[in-house]
Amino acid sequence: MWKGWDKAMKQVYICTDTMTGLGSALYDAWKESRDKEAGIELRGKVQQQLFCEYKTVVECEDKAVKIAGMIKRHLGYNAYWDICNALLSDDSAKGEAVFHAMQEARRIPDSRKIMEHLGHPDVAKVFELSRRVSNEAHRYKEFIRFRELKNGVLFSEISPRTQILTCIAEHFSNRFPLENWMICDKTHGISLVHPARDKCRLVWGVELNPEAAGAVSDAEEAYETLWRVFFESISIKERENPGLQRNMLPLRYRGDMPEFWTDRSES
Repeated sequence: MWKGWDKAMKQVYICTDTMTGLGSALYDAWKESRDKEAGIELRGKVQQQLFCEYKTVVECEDKAVKIAGMIKRHLGYNAYWDICNALLSDDSAKGEAVFHAMQEARRIPDSRKIMEHLGHPDVAKVFELSRRVSNEAHRYKEFIRFRELKNGVLFSEISPRTQILTCIAEHFSNRFPLENWMICDKTHGISLVHPARDKCRLVWGVELNPEAAGAVSDAEEAYETLWRVFFESISIKERENPGLQRNMLPLRYRGDMPEFWTDRSES
Protein backbone atom coordinates (compact mmCIF):
# COMPACT_ATOMS: atom_id res chain seq x y z
CA MET A 1 0.00 0.00 0.00
CA TRP A 2 2.75 2.43 0.93
CA LYS A 3 5.25 1.23 -1.62
CA GLY A 4 6.47 4.00 -3.94
CA TRP A 5 4.81 6.86 -2.04
CA ASP A 6 8.17 8.37 -1.12
CA LYS A 7 9.04 8.67 -4.84
CA ALA A 8 5.71 10.33 -5.63
CA MET A 9 5.94 12.91 -2.86
CA LYS A 10 6.45 16.50 -3.92
CA GLN A 11 9.90 17.85 -3.06
CA VAL A 12 9.89 21.30 -1.48
CA TYR A 13 13.19 23.20 -1.22
CA ILE A 14 13.44 25.75 1.60
CA CYS A 15 15.90 28.59 1.10
CA THR A 16 16.80 32.09 2.28
CA ASP A 17 15.29 35.11 0.53
CA THR A 18 18.50 36.15 -1.22
CA MET A 19 19.67 35.76 -4.80
CA THR A 20 22.27 33.23 -3.67
CA GLY A 21 19.76 31.30 -1.57
CA LEU A 22 17.12 31.21 -4.31
CA GLY A 23 19.73 30.36 -6.94
CA SER A 24 20.93 27.45 -4.80
CA ALA A 25 17.36 26.19 -4.39
CA LEU A 26 16.70 26.47 -8.14
CA TYR A 27 19.92 24.54 -8.82
CA ASP A 28 18.98 21.70 -6.45
CA ALA A 29 15.39 21.59 -7.70
CA TRP A 30 16.53 21.50 -11.32
CA LYS A 31 19.15 18.85 -10.68
CA GLU A 32 16.90 16.56 -8.64
CA SER A 33 13.30 17.32 -9.69
CA ARG A 34 13.20 19.02 -13.08
CA ASP A 35 10.93 16.28 -14.47
CA LYS A 36 8.70 16.16 -11.39
CA GLU A 37 6.42 18.39 -9.36
CA ALA A 38 8.55 20.44 -6.94
CA GLY A 39 8.26 23.63 -4.93
CA ILE A 40 10.50 26.35 -3.52
CA GLU A 41 9.62 28.04 -0.23
CA LEU A 42 11.27 30.91 1.62
CA ARG A 43 12.63 30.27 5.07
CA GLY A 44 10.23 31.63 7.68
CA LYS A 45 7.32 31.69 5.19
CA VAL A 46 6.78 27.98 4.63
CA GLN A 47 3.20 26.89 4.04
CA GLN A 48 3.06 23.29 5.27
CA GLN A 49 1.36 20.89 2.85
CA LEU A 50 0.43 17.23 3.02
CA PHE A 51 2.42 14.60 1.11
CA CYS A 52 5.47 16.83 0.71
CA GLU A 53 9.07 16.21 1.61
CA TYR A 54 10.90 19.33 2.78
CA LYS A 55 14.60 19.92 2.22
CA THR A 56 16.57 22.86 3.61
CA VAL A 57 18.96 24.33 1.05
CA VAL A 58 22.30 25.75 2.18
CA GLU A 59 23.36 28.90 0.31
CA CYS A 60 26.13 28.17 -2.18
CA GLU A 61 27.59 30.80 -4.49
CA ASP A 62 28.83 28.15 -6.91
CA LYS A 63 25.31 26.72 -7.36
CA ALA A 64 23.83 30.17 -7.92
CA VAL A 65 26.47 30.95 -10.58
CA LYS A 66 25.87 27.64 -12.35
CA ILE A 67 22.08 28.04 -12.52
CA ALA A 68 22.50 31.63 -13.74
CA GLY A 69 24.81 30.42 -16.51
CA MET A 70 22.35 27.71 -17.52
CA ILE A 71 19.47 30.20 -17.72
CA LYS A 72 21.53 32.57 -19.87
CA ARG A 73 22.53 29.78 -22.26
CA HIS A 74 19.15 28.13 -22.72
CA LEU A 75 16.59 30.88 -22.02
CA GLY A 76 18.58 33.93 -23.13
CA TYR A 77 19.57 37.17 -21.43
CA ASN A 78 16.12 38.78 -21.61
CA ALA A 79 14.56 35.90 -19.71
CA TYR A 80 17.53 35.92 -17.31
CA TRP A 81 16.93 39.56 -16.36
CA ASP A 82 13.20 38.98 -15.96
CA ILE A 83 13.94 36.04 -13.67
CA CYS A 84 16.47 38.04 -11.65
CA ASN A 85 13.98 40.88 -11.17
CA ALA A 86 11.22 38.43 -10.21
CA LEU A 87 13.46 36.89 -7.55
CA LEU A 88 13.93 40.36 -6.02
CA SER A 89 10.18 40.77 -5.52
CA ASP A 90 8.23 40.53 -2.27
CA ASP A 91 6.12 37.56 -3.40
CA SER A 92 6.76 34.44 -1.29
CA ALA A 93 5.90 32.17 -4.26
CA LYS A 94 8.47 33.74 -6.61
CA GLY A 95 10.96 30.85 -6.45
CA GLU A 96 8.35 28.26 -7.37
CA ALA A 97 7.00 30.43 -10.21
CA VAL A 98 10.51 30.75 -11.67
CA PHE A 99 11.12 26.99 -11.38
CA HIS A 100 7.85 26.16 -13.14
CA ALA A 101 8.64 28.71 -15.86
CA MET A 102 11.99 26.98 -16.38
CA GLN A 103 10.21 23.64 -16.65
CA GLU A 104 7.78 25.11 -19.20
CA ALA A 105 10.71 26.35 -21.30
CA ARG A 106 11.64 22.72 -21.96
CA ARG A 107 8.22 22.04 -23.48
CA ILE A 108 8.18 24.77 -26.12
CA PRO A 109 10.07 24.65 -29.44
CA ASP A 110 12.30 27.66 -28.69
CA SER A 111 13.18 28.01 -25.00
CA ARG A 112 14.52 31.53 -25.62
CA LYS A 113 10.96 32.70 -26.26
CA ILE A 114 9.71 31.52 -22.87
CA MET A 115 8.78 35.04 -21.70
CA GLU A 116 6.46 35.38 -24.70
CA HIS A 117 4.57 32.31 -23.51
CA LEU A 118 2.30 34.36 -21.22
CA GLY A 119 -0.57 31.90 -21.48
CA HIS A 120 1.24 29.83 -18.86
CA PRO A 121 0.32 31.15 -15.37
CA ASP A 122 3.82 30.87 -13.91
CA VAL A 123 5.47 32.58 -16.88
CA ALA A 124 2.88 35.35 -16.60
CA LYS A 125 3.63 35.63 -12.88
CA VAL A 126 7.38 35.92 -13.46
CA PHE A 127 6.71 38.64 -16.04
CA GLU A 128 4.43 40.55 -13.67
CA LEU A 129 6.84 40.30 -10.73
CA SER A 130 9.70 41.49 -12.93
CA ARG A 131 7.67 44.49 -14.07
CA ARG A 132 6.71 45.32 -10.47
CA VAL A 133 10.36 45.37 -9.37
CA SER A 134 11.44 47.40 -12.41
CA ASN A 135 8.71 49.98 -11.81
CA GLU A 136 9.64 50.41 -8.15
CA ALA A 137 13.34 50.71 -8.99
CA HIS A 138 12.53 53.38 -11.61
CA ARG A 139 10.58 55.40 -9.05
CA TYR A 140 13.33 55.22 -6.45
CA LYS A 141 15.85 56.51 -8.97
CA GLU A 142 13.73 59.69 -8.95
CA PHE A 143 12.73 59.86 -5.29
CA ILE A 144 15.91 58.92 -3.41
CA ARG A 145 17.34 61.84 -1.43
CA PHE A 146 20.93 61.88 -0.14
CA ARG A 147 22.02 63.81 2.94
CA GLU A 148 25.65 64.77 3.51
CA LEU A 149 26.83 63.57 6.92
CA LYS A 150 29.52 65.25 8.98
CA ASN A 151 32.04 62.65 7.81
CA GLY A 152 31.33 63.59 4.18
CA VAL A 153 29.40 60.43 3.29
CA LEU A 154 26.21 60.88 1.23
CA PHE A 155 23.56 58.85 3.05
CA SER A 156 20.00 57.81 2.22
CA GLU A 157 17.41 55.56 3.84
CA ILE A 158 14.58 54.01 1.83
CA SER A 159 11.67 51.65 2.54
CA PRO A 160 11.03 49.70 -0.70
CA ARG A 161 8.64 46.77 -0.95
CA THR A 162 11.08 44.82 -3.14
CA GLN A 163 14.84 44.33 -3.04
CA ILE A 164 15.76 47.01 -5.56
CA LEU A 165 19.28 47.97 -4.47
CA THR A 166 21.00 45.94 -7.19
CA CYS A 167 18.65 47.50 -9.76
CA ILE A 168 19.62 51.08 -8.88
CA ALA A 169 23.32 50.51 -8.10
CA GLU A 170 24.62 51.29 -11.60
CA HIS A 171 22.46 54.42 -11.90
CA PHE A 172 23.87 56.04 -8.77
CA SER A 173 27.41 54.75 -9.40
CA ASN A 174 27.36 56.61 -12.69
CA ARG A 175 25.94 59.75 -11.09
CA PHE A 176 28.32 59.87 -8.12
CA PRO A 177 31.49 57.95 -9.10
CA LEU A 178 33.78 60.20 -7.01
CA GLU A 179 31.67 60.20 -3.83
CA ASN A 180 31.42 57.97 -0.80
CA TRP A 181 27.72 57.16 -0.54
CA MET A 182 25.40 54.65 1.07
CA ILE A 183 21.74 53.67 0.57
CA CYS A 184 20.14 51.75 3.41
CA ASP A 185 17.12 49.52 2.67
CA LYS A 186 15.25 49.55 5.99
CA THR A 187 12.67 47.00 4.85
CA HIS A 188 15.11 44.18 4.13
CA GLY A 189 18.08 45.15 6.31
CA ILE A 190 20.46 45.56 3.34
CA SER A 191 22.77 48.46 2.52
CA LEU A 192 24.34 49.48 -0.78
CA VAL A 193 27.79 50.94 -0.09
CA HIS A 194 29.86 52.82 -2.67
CA PRO A 195 33.43 53.88 -1.80
CA ALA A 196 34.72 56.73 -3.97
CA ARG A 197 36.21 55.53 -7.28
CA ASP A 198 35.26 51.93 -6.48
CA LYS A 199 32.46 49.44 -7.10
CA CYS A 200 29.24 49.13 -5.10
CA ARG A 201 28.88 46.44 -2.46
CA LEU A 202 25.83 44.95 -0.76
CA VAL A 203 26.08 44.61 3.01
CA TRP A 204 23.61 42.57 5.07
CA GLY A 205 22.73 42.73 8.74
CA VAL A 206 24.61 45.90 9.69
CA GLU A 207 22.87 47.98 12.36
CA LEU A 208 23.18 51.69 11.72
CA ASN A 209 24.01 54.15 14.46
CA PRO A 210 20.99 56.52 14.48
CA GLU A 211 23.06 59.37 15.88
CA ALA A 212 25.74 59.04 13.19
CA ALA A 213 23.13 58.66 10.43
CA GLY A 214 21.35 61.79 11.64
CA ALA A 215 24.47 63.93 12.11
CA VAL A 216 24.36 65.98 8.91
CA SER A 217 26.95 68.55 7.91
CA ASP A 218 26.35 72.27 8.46
CA ALA A 219 26.09 72.81 4.70
CA GLU A 220 23.51 70.05 4.41
CA GLU A 221 21.42 71.53 7.20
CA ALA A 222 21.48 74.92 5.51
CA TYR A 223 20.49 73.45 2.15
CA GLU A 224 17.64 71.45 3.71
CA THR A 225 16.26 74.58 5.35
CA LEU A 226 16.61 76.52 2.10
CA TRP A 227 14.88 73.74 0.14
CA ARG A 228 11.94 73.59 2.57
CA VAL A 229 11.46 77.36 2.34
CA PHE A 230 11.56 77.17 -1.47
CA PHE A 231 9.21 74.17 -1.46
CA GLU A 232 6.67 76.11 0.61
CA SER A 233 7.09 79.50 -1.07
CA ILE A 234 6.32 78.28 -4.63
CA SER A 235 3.11 76.61 -3.51
CA ILE A 236 -0.16 78.40 -4.34
CA LYS A 237 -2.65 77.28 -1.72
CA GLU A 238 -5.70 78.01 -3.88
CA ARG A 239 -4.36 75.81 -6.68
CA GLU A 240 -3.24 72.85 -4.59
CA ASN A 241 -4.37 69.49 -5.97
CA PRO A 242 -3.67 66.74 -3.38
CA GLY A 243 -5.02 64.00 -5.67
CA LEU A 244 -2.62 64.90 -8.47
CA GLN A 245 0.24 65.26 -5.99
CA ARG A 246 -0.38 61.74 -4.65
CA ASN A 247 -0.51 60.42 -8.21
CA MET A 248 2.86 61.99 -9.07
CA LEU A 249 4.45 61.25 -5.68
CA PRO A 250 2.70 58.52 -3.62
CA LEU A 251 2.53 59.03 0.12
CA ARG A 252 4.61 55.96 0.92
CA TYR A 253 7.74 57.54 -0.58
CA ARG A 254 7.51 60.80 1.36
CA GLY A 255 8.67 59.52 4.72
CA ASP A 256 12.21 59.20 3.35
CA MET A 257 12.26 62.63 1.66
CA PRO A 258 13.59 65.55 3.78
CA GLU A 259 11.36 68.14 2.07
CA PHE A 260 8.34 66.47 3.68
CA TRP A 261 9.78 66.38 7.19
CA THR A 262 8.23 68.98 9.47
CA ASP A 263 11.17 69.11 11.89
CA ARG A 264 14.54 67.53 12.48
CA SER A 265 13.12 65.13 15.10
CA GLU A 266 11.61 63.08 12.23
CA SER A 267 14.99 62.46 10.61
